[in-house]
Amino acid sequence: MPGMADIQARERWERRTQGPLLLLSVLFAVAYAVPIVRTDLTPWVREACRAVEWGVWAAFALDYAVRLRLTPRRWAFVRSQPLALLAVLLPLLQPLRLLRLVFALLLVGQRARMASRVRVTTYVAGSCLGLLVFGSLAVLEVERNSPNGNITTLGDAVWWSFTTMTTVGYGDLAPTTGLGRLLAIGLMLSGIALLGVVTANIAAWFIARFDEEDAAERRQTAVIEDLTAEVRALRAEVAELRGGFTDSGGHGDGTVTGAAGHVSSPRS
Repeated sequence: MPGMADIQARERWERRTQGPLLLLSVLFAVAYAVPIVRTDLTPWVREACRAVEWGVWAAFALDYAVRLRLTPRRWAFVRSQPLALLAVLLPLLQPLRLLRLVFALLLVGQRARMASRVRVTTYVAGSCLGLLVFGSLAVLEVERNSPNGNITTLGDAVWWSFTTMTTVGYGDLAPTTGLGRLLAIGLMLSGIALLGVVTANIAAWFIARFDEEDAAERRQTAVIEDLTAEVRALRAEVAELRGGFTDSGGHGDGTVTGAAGHVSSPRS
């Protein structure tokens, strides 16, 4: 079947590109972070970082195009993965570094979820770390040059991101620009969602443990019932054998009737 062959080809492509694309996402993170952390970079280094960012975007866009090409039902593929399409199109709408950051988070998250070796706990931990790092870098880039901004160092940005993601919000640091407040809203919603996933994962773990204990108890009960049935069957068989022995000439007191009708005792 052509459709099945295309699906298998797409799965092979996804398996082969899983590792390289995740490595490219790490390269994107470095290229995004360096110009923000180091403000004294030479122009050619900044241009190189920008080229790396666009190169990573091009690699992910090519990956999406190939997967779409190898999918028999392409419209269903597009509808099932709207975030991937949005992440590919976002950097083209306006050449903002923040949009490329959103693209990276969406596509890397999607690729991590597709990996069968990545468990939920690992994915959630990686998502929390990625949001913390990128949220700190993004708010620092936006707020550092604001006239009324109070998030001016990387340490302040990390502290603000951590308190925002955990929905604590001490209020000692707060964004003053509109874009910074949009970042805060995104971090708060993401933090609530991730905390919900963590809570659900912990609850699922406890439920699985209880189910395992219940299953073990049910197996033990079944074994005991089987043994009880076997013992009852053995008792019935022994009783049947005793009854047959008695009917063939045996007595309950241990005596046996001889052929001439005389009764002999085991003691005689």
